[in-house]
Amino acid sequence: MKYGPLAVVAAAVLWGTAGTAGLLVSADSVALAAARLVIGGTALALLAGARLKRAVSPSLLLAAVAVAAYQLCFFAAVSRTGVAIGTVVAIGSGPVFTGLLSWLLHRQRPNARWALATTAAICGCAALLVGGDDGGAQGGQAAVGVAFALLGGLLYAFYAVSASRAIGRGAESDAVMGVLFGGAAVIMLPVLLLNGVTWLADPKGLLAVAYLGLGTTALSYVLYGRGLRTTPVATAATLALSEPAVAALLGVVVLDERLGPVSIAGLVALAIALVVVALPERQRERALESLP
Repeated sequence: MKYGPLAVVAAAVLWGTAGTAGLLVSADSVALAAARLVIGGTALALLAGARLKRAVSPSLLLAAVAVAAYQLCFFAAVSRTGVAIGTVVAIGSGPVFTGLLSWLLHRQRPNARWALATTAAICGCAALLVGGDDGGAQGGQAAVGVAFALLGGLLYAFYAVSASRAIGRGAESDAVMGVLFGGAAVIMLPVLLLNGVTWLADPKGLLAVAYLGLGTTALSYVLYGRGLRTTPVATAATLALSEPAVAALLGVVVLDERLGPVSIAGLVALAIALVVVALPERQRERALESLP
């Protein structure tokens, strides 16, 4: 587990840059997500090469459908609830569903320390994002949006657990990610074409989409897959909550945004929780004993 958590956090750092890069593109969010998956998934499939066929299994093909469906559920959620609430529910529920699926399907029961650190991380994530909430939707629309966000969190957990299971059984992580995201690319290609691709003629937009596909999807999931070789998937899902922290910090540094007191408190709580969950067992005990 020595370098696994670092690889997962590095992947989450790349995910956290996606929002800022997406601001350079004029396309709507669904078209952008589709282009990102098509480019990134194709790159991951090409990287896997001949190993791709050996990694294909019914469970991974179903997980590839989950990868594509997650994108659609996430954007359906934020369009109904607002960005802050939709993101909090989708990202925050992911580690919870991941821990539960690992326990129910594969008898990998997360320990109490993981549960406490994950709870603290989710609370910090919520404070960080809701601290800048734009209000979102109300009533029935909000309820439907929350349901889509929860479904998105479950879909993320399913494909993460499926990938971890395949890697744990000896499949190469790059090949597993090639199956997941190459399959999702095939599914999302019609979505991209139906939304139109004329916006890709803009050089700035094309460069941004290339980064989103190659950097925040292909490279990040290579790192995430390699992190799963030695990191329990429940722990990896919690570490991935560093994504909104990176996005918030980029907003401050690049976009000249401001964090309120609630968001700052959430950022601190999230950072502490992630350090605790990433540390090896003995180091975590010492770290917890040193806290006031």
